[in-house]
Amino acid sequence: MPLGGCICDRANYPSEPYYRLAMTAAGKHQVSRTETPRRNGRQGRAGIRDVAAAAGVSITTVSDALNGKGRLPEATRRHVREVAERLGYRPSAAARTLRTGKSGLIGLTVTTYGDEPFTFTEFAYFAEMARAATSAALARGYALVILPATSRHSTVDVWSNVALDGTVVIDPSDQDPVVTELVRQGVPVVSDGRPAGSLPVTAWVDNDHRAAVLDLLDHLAAAGARRIGLLTGTTTDTYTRLSTTAYLHWCERVGQDPVYESYPAHDPCAGAVAADRLLARPDRPDAVYGLFDPNGTDLLAAARRYGLRVPEDLLLVCCSESTVYASTEPPITTLSLKPRRIGTAVVQLLIDAIEGVEHDGPLEQVIPTELIVRTSSQRRPPRTTVSAPRSPAGD
Repeated sequence: MPLGGCICDRANYPSEPYYRLAMTAAGKHQVSRTETPRRNGRQGRAGIRDVAAAAGVSITTVSDALNGKGRLPEATRRHVREVAERLGYRPSAAARTLRTGKSGLIGLTVTTYGDEPFTFTEFAYFAEMARAATSAALARGYALVILPATSRHSTVDVWSNVALDGTVVIDPSDQDPVVTELVRQGVPVVSDGRPAGSLPVTAWVDNDHRAAVLDLLDHLAAAGARRIGLLTGTTTDTYTRLSTTAYLHWCERVGQDPVYESYPAHDPCAGAVAADRLLARPDRPDAVYGLFDPNGTDLLAAARRYGLRVPEDLLLVCCSESTVYASTEPPITTLSLKPRRIGTAVVQLLIDAIEGVEHDGPLEQVIPTELIVRTSSQRRPPRTTVSAPRSPAGD
């Protein structure tokens, strides 16, 4: 997933506000007074009877839908959950724990960069995804526990000290030892990212990275690019691997020699160096796609150092959820992976697995991406000089 932020030279990059996820659990999910039902003329918290009445179903159906019991149609279960969310209904966590023996805690972590100093919640994609996951968990009576990306061995040790009902793992790498160990301990695992090989996750949610990359490369070519370059990472997670492979296949299809630079994606400062390296090549590209969040500003700064105008001399696209790119000069085209939708989907699948909910469809979901086209990838047509009309002969 796209990364962002660099501590090496803040003066060269637009500032990006960091999210404080702890605030979202308490402040972002309160139901407005107009949505909370009134009983006996007083304001109060919605109960299970209120949900049943509003949804037009029995109390038993509401209980089964929210607790993953019974054999309800998926449409009914979804309808009840939506009504419960609208009314602000929250099941009693204490009662649920006594009844089921579950803690009501689910985990969220990144393991790909676990051997590096990496605080994933500071990056726009992960912060947006975690905010949505927090909201989705609370709506079903669970709390989300976020574990910093520490070393892989200590991660498993830390998780074993927390009574988790299940875990979401973002972008697990090939043969990820944390995922394997969690599954061995009987902990359901849902991954944000298509797992490689036979990684034993319960379910996964991802984008079609191949289609997204091919589409944006075609977009750049249609804008006049003749030699498109790539900034990519050195990790084995599926986002990086599938995106890079798609680029190489596109180059083969159109007959272009690949022009790319790779760097450790957990290190934003290395990204700035790689961007400079790419634009310093003798076969310098006239368009670049950057897989990670800071690549847009990295490439814009490098272009200025080499006297390249964007978009006249260089077209730019990067994968990012940051709103900063709408106000750069020029504004930069970004690929959005829709992290809020992904965060909601992974939590729903995980809690369904914890509660034994049977699904009619597959336990894999593919979320559409969106290319937000801005000035940086739209080459202006050449100016045409129009002469004044001549006077008719003889005038």
